[in-house]
Amino acid sequence: MQVEFHGAAGEVTGSMHLVLAAGRRVLLDCGMLQGRRELEAQNAAPFPFEPASLDALVLSHAHIDHIGRVPLLVARGFRGPIWLQQATAELLPVMLEDAASLAESDAARANRHLDPGQPPQQPLFTRQDVASVLPLLRPLDYDARATILPGIELTLRDAGHILGSSIVELWATEEGASRKLVFSGDLGPRGTPILRDPAVIEEAALVVMESTYGDRNHRDRQATVDELGEVFEHAWRERGNVLIPAFAVGRSQELLYWFARHWDAWNLARWRIFLDSPMAGRVVQVYDHHHALFDEQAQAVWRQRPSPFRLPNLHITASTEESMAINSIRSGAIVIAGSGMANGGRILHHLRHRLGRRETHVVFVGYQAEGTLGRRLVERAPWVRIHGQDHRVNAQIHTVGGLSAHADQQGLIEWYGHFRGAPPLVLVHGEDRAREALAGEIGARLGAQVSLARPGMRRTV
Repeated sequence: MQVEFHGAAGEVTGSMHLVLAAGRRVLLDCGMLQGRRELEAQNAAPFPFEPASLDALVLSHAHIDHIGRVPLLVARGFRGPIWLQQATAELLPVMLEDAASLAESDAARANRHLDPGQPPQQPLFTRQDVASVLPLLRPLDYDARATILPGIELTLRDAGHILGSSIVELWATEEGASRKLVFSGDLGPRGTPILRDPAVIEEAALVVMESTYGDRNHRDRQATVDELGEVFEHAWRERGNVLIPAFAVGRSQELLYWFARHWDAWNLARWRIFLDSPMAGRVVQVYDHHHALFDEQAQAVWRQRPSPFRLPNLHITASTEESMAINSIRSGAIVIAGSGMANGGRILHHLRHRLGRRETHVVFVGYQAEGTLGRRLVERAPWVRIHGQDHRVNAQIHTVGGLSAHADQQGLIEWYGHFRGAPPLVLVHGEDRAREALAGEIGARLGAQVSLARPGMRRTV
């Protein structure tokens, strides 16, 4: 068995790893690069392998940086099965159709301002491309072991990152000998609301692990939740609004969970709460199908009143007109909108209208990749560019890091520490500073041989 690393190998987005085993070629994830303009431009480049040569694709979860290039893969010749967890199979079309719609809108906007002779911009993929993906999906339940190709078996374990997120166990048998690869996907922290803790795995010949927060530990989650309540109180006293860039799958649901838990303490009945996302209603339906994947405490919260998705003052806005109307609300609105890194989606329109106002509070609740608007704002840039125009930042910017959906350094070390015999470890899905810090800690504490993945690097299992 060999693994080639082609994405998220020195950066956080674009997860894509090719496994060659038992005479077959299996791709793990096919994610979109996100961040700097020149980085995102690489999404349209040819794949570093022939898509038609792949025998199968395994997806760890439904975030765009793990699935966002799947429509391109299919459009360019891939016809094999796509293996993924049941909830991920329901979320995938929601996520990809939204991404296609945004790409089509961005291309249309750019083409309205073409210089003479300039070729029109094409979307990365279209909704028709997404439709071609769906017949290839092969959903699996957690913990079921399936033969996906001759000589290759697969099991998906709960990663605790978002609904349906999976740790991938892949066995390859050749000439009577079996070798096992474990790919962490994105690991959630222990004790995350709604989701169960990441599954413990003890055996592997090689471990490929994410390292997003490999150089830091999160704040206590309760302290972060308390801070969120303080932001709401402060914004109410200033007669302002609160903007929360958040991914439509994962973070948005957790925020609504905390709103339900602290409904009375935060006096949330006085606010108008908007989940401003055309896909939000569909995501809510997927969550409602999968209560069995929730932890026990979340199941209890969903039974209480008000439940997270049925807050009496929650408005899930689907149409563009409904979203635009939010900008006429002078004060008293909490707006959750994508994207989580403020590099696209409806949050850009709200930021464009509100960043110049001192009474606006912008709350970042997740990782902000280098080159994104979110990163510029959390680094306190005085001016930012949105839709080709510069905007002064007078709004108050808050970073509440304790709500991350990723395990921190200690959580990553603890998860890897369950493997017997300290198998070789390759770190992906992290900037070099984070990976280097994590590699040093794991090497010193556990005696593991740790490598940092680079594009094109190959490891033999």
